[in-house]
Amino acid sequence: MTNPVSTHPDTARVHDGVVEVIAARTLYDVGHLRPESHFEADLGIDSVIMESVLLSVREHFALSAELPAGPVTIGELVDAVRAALAADAGSGTPAPAPADTDAGAADPVTEAVVAAAMRQTQYQRHQLALDADLEGELGVDSVVLTSVVAEATERLGLTGPAPDLAGATTLRALADALRACAPAVRNTAPATGAEAAAGSGTDTPEPRRAPGSAPGAGPDGWDHRSMKDFTEQRDPDLFAKTRSFAGYLRSREKDRLYWYGMPLHSKCGNRAVIFDELEGRKREFLMFASNNYLGLANHPDVIEAVVDATRTYGATHTGSRFIGGTNMLHKELERRLAAFKQRPACIVYPGGYSANLGAISALVKSYDTLVVDRLNHMSIVDGARLSGAVRKIYRHNDMADLERILSRSAEQGTGGRLIVADGVFSMHGDVCDLPELVRLAKEYDARVMIDDAHSTGVLGVRGSGTAEHFGLKGEVDLELGTMSKTLAGMGGFVVGEEEVVEYLRYYSNSYVFAANIPAGVAAGLIAAIDVIEAEPERLKRLWTNIGTLRGRLLEAGFDLEHSESAILPIVIGDERRAMEMGRAVRARGLFCQTVVYPGVPLGDARLRVSVTCEHTPQDLDLAAEIFVDAARETGVLPTP
Repeated sequence: MTNPVSTHPDTARVHDGVVEVIAARTLYDVGHLRPESHFEADLGIDSVIMESVLLSVREHFALSAELPAGPVTIGELVDAVRAALAADAGSGTPAPAPADTDAGAADPVTEAVVAAAMRQTQYQRHQLALDADLEGELGVDSVVLTSVVAEATERLGLTGPAPDLAGATTLRALADALRACAPAVRNTAPATGAEAAAGSGTDTPEPRRAPGSAPGAGPDGWDHRSMKDFTEQRDPDLFAKTRSFAGYLRSREKDRLYWYGMPLHSKCGNRAVIFDELEGRKREFLMFASNNYLGLANHPDVIEAVVDATRTYGATHTGSRFIGGTNMLHKELERRLAAFKQRPACIVYPGGYSANLGAISALVKSYDTLVVDRLNHMSIVDGARLSGAVRKIYRHNDMADLERILSRSAEQGTGGRLIVADGVFSMHGDVCDLPELVRLAKEYDARVMIDDAHSTGVLGVRGSGTAEHFGLKGEVDLELGTMSKTLAGMGGFVVGEEEVVEYLRYYSNSYVFAANIPAGVAAGLIAAIDVIEAEPERLKRLWTNIGTLRGRLLEAGFDLEHSESAILPIVIGDERRAMEMGRAVRARGLFCQTVVYPGVPLGDARLRVSVTCEHTPQDLDLAAEIFVDAARETGVLPTP
């Protein structure tokens, strides 16, 4: 009897297709994926990832039947696919179209770009159309693009820093730009990851610099590098990048430009005492870098609740929520949050970051589509990566672009769709266009999750967030929040329908396999909700303060973008000038956040000013004066 596997004509194509799928799902270089590679022992592919691999392989080859779960090596999986293809051929099932699209392997530059994009995005080759928009159709943001460019240049054997190709909006444009940067690679075969690493030495060569100047310094002595330059430094020594960054960090700190992580020596109210580690002394600052929007972190009722519950229940519990880690206060907190948000049910996570990771990865799978705003919080970006879903990015608050993406994904007709957006964008202060977003979600059968991290306690008549602000309570499927900002504690939460919340309890790894917030913190959060409901004047005072300072800064000529919240961004653009203005502001006794890459894209640096209800009219007058004086000193504003 003839073995149907041995008669299948295109063994090489099957092998290559299987390897490409595995590379996309695991981020391994194809050079590491050999026929004898064991999925668990050699590649660390567990049963969860394996399920995704098998499903993707089936889709890749358009197989009519499910693949068996038995193969333990790549070679065995290839054999299983060949057998399934032969069975389909024998039953008259049409053969699948070739996996390669227009990403022609004949061009080494394009091939290197596509191979790098596959590894960095987890897409399969046939999903990477060369003319697809990197953000809107492929979900490749600026951070992922940096990694794609770095890997492509390595595959091509290029030396020196990776070129800045952020302006390329398609893979074809990216390949063309790389080809223009290094015409010599046009007829050079692309190196594999292992070959490129072997041929490139150790540290990536740094640009030439003047004698005695800092690494990366230009003729003016200024180190023009940013944190972006250290994300893709490749070296056999994993810690080489840390040494390079350490030198850069020390030089920034020496110039008093990086001032991150200085420890508080007091409560964080309208003023705070901070220990300046660079000068070795304590200093009092006018505080405009706190998310304590309603002043609840210092409220005596909140503090007393934390103390009392800690005395009663101990410093913390010692188990996950399922295994000895649930306290009655956790149950009460979930009930109170659901009532405050006016939704049926609530789940509390250890943090807001873990809430996004857990909720997105539990609900969205590799066959689903996640549609996200370009300026969403990094926790949403990481949740998307963890889910393995197709990610599509729409231009910030651009509902026409969102509709274009939803329309195209609807035509593809695979899996479900979840739209995720910040309610208030944390570095910009503007509010998402929720009414139009909800309308489009209904029209295209998508679900909606809004991250209310900076909206809870700020937006809405009662301060319950973005949905209340727009009169859309019950129209948003999931509302997510963090309790480390207005609510003055720690933890994150998601509210929604009972069935969805119960599903999250069992399928969110960041909930199931993590200990939750201590009982004392839960008690303080309950007390914080009590204060919000009992003292609505705090919210009114917050918005009075926002209007006052916003008006003063606009009158002075600052660019505040479209801020409509307690976050006022002073947009500067140039990273050096932003850091220098931040230094000038601190020298005058005010502390706010200086935001540079990766908090915002390169060229979009800013100061981030947070207003609270605790600021007095005198604080606001002094802050406006300090910002204007510092801006004139550094050239952000012209001198009168």
